[in-house]
Amino acid sequence: MRQAGRYLPEYRALRSEKGGFLALVYDSNAAAEITLQPIHRFGFDGAILFSDILIVPYAMGQDLEFLAGEGPALSPRLVDTTLASLEAVPERLTPIYETVSKVKAGLGADRTLLGFAGSPWTIATYMVAGEGSRDQHVTRAMAYSDKAAFQAIIDGIVEVTVEYLAGQIHAGVEAVQLFDSWAGSLAPDEFERWVIAPNSRIVAALKARFPEIPVIGFPKGTGEKLPAYAAETGVDAIGIDETIDPVWAAQVLPVGMPVQGNLDPLLLLAGGDDLDRRAKQILDCFAGRPHVFNLGHGIGKETPIAHVEQLLSVVREWQG
Repeated sequence: MRQAGRYLPEYRALRSEKGGFLALVYDSNAAAEITLQPIHRFGFDGAILFSDILIVPYAMGQDLEFLAGEGPALSPRLVDTTLASLEAVPERLTPIYETVSKVKAGLGADRTLLGFAGSPWTIATYMVAGEGSRDQHVTRAMAYSDKAAFQAIIDGIVEVTVEYLAGQIHAGVEAVQLFDSWAGSLAPDEFERWVIAPNSRIVAALKARFPEIPVIGFPKGTGEKLPAYAAETGVDAIGIDETIDPVWAAQVLPVGMPVQGNLDPLLLLAGGDDLDRRAKQILDCFAGRPHVFNLGHGIGKETPIAHVEQLLSVVREWQG
């Protein structure tokens, strides 16, 4: 996933040298090196761009900072002001494209490069509240009480996200992923309006320009709403988190749809025989369809490298 390098000592050394997280993202040489570090160490089949989902609101004109021990902070909060009050800074996207070009040049023809963006609902939760939260209550309340204003925010995010992903594709990514980390917080009707509908618009716009580029959707925490997302958004593949039963997913997702996931990151942290058993179970469940073996969410920064090596051995030796 997009945190794929943060458990590596070479990542920590580079971050210590370069400074804060945002400084790393905007140093295209450093960001390219971080993107390639897991490839160099483990020989993964693909690399995912080192960046952050909040680059989109940053380009839309909000200020962005990462506070030690607190996480990202955006200002001004859109619960306090309007989207129209922001002055867009599209040049803030340019260094990300430069990172993609540099990674592409160093990756090799036998490895895939994935780009990504946050999905509109998840991005909106940060833009409205100015920070992350456990239940997204500020944004959910706004979506109920002022649908017009919230729809304008979603529309703005959709427009910028399409251009952002198109820029990544032009720079060299071969697939893109839409991360919807907070999609699971919505009631069914709201899920249709604020998750399925805007993601459908993004996918349709990208497919009109780049019909051969796969789009992966990752609606974390959506549970029984997952089949509707898979069927209605137009995504080519779907990521599933660790709470989803792979047996159920294999039965209810569209026949032949590729899946990505869904090992629990905490099991990778713990290691042991359970790690081997669960990895084999996931592989067996998805043996009848294309499957990108991955975690159910981001890798923990304390994950032992030996456990990653253990997991890779299981996956590479598995005979389906």
